[in-house]
Amino acid sequence: MTSILNKTPRPAARTTWALFIYLLLGVAFGVVLTRSQVLSWFRIQEMFRFQSPRMYEIIISAIVVAGASLALIKALGVVTIHGDPIYVPPKTLGHGVRYAIGGTIFGLGWALTGACPGPLFALVGSGVTVMAAAILSALAGTWLYGVLRPRLPH
Repeated sequence: MTSILNKTPRPAARTTWALFIYLLLGVAFGVVLTRSQVLSWFRIQEMFRFQSPRMYEIIISAIVVAGASLALIKALGVVTIHGDPIYVPPKTLGHGVRYAIGGTIFGLGWALTGACPGPLFALVGSGVTVMAAAILSALAGTWLYGVLRPRLPH
């Protein structure tokens, strides 16, 4: 495996170890999502019906933690486990139409399935196997976007 930035080969053992760590972190994150009931269809419906602030509080706390983490990463000059610098390219908002359309599609999918795309695998892993259909739908939508992307205004 080669780094995109410095084109130096990496030892396979180091890459395998990193992938194992990522797998463990993903499983741990799935457990946290499941135990905190963030994956619960009932909690998501409560949010969309404005019956409980719980999910909004979780989303806001995630935004605060992400913002603080990015600021800390930037201030400390943290690098990846491969030694590559972490760089977040600036967003160009343009007119914001693509974000409005994308957000609407995302929200509709979330409301219809009762699940955000991120924890779909955790839901399947916790026994909600019907979410495999949502995973396949998300993959089909991603593929469709890849096909249509050259023709879409960006």
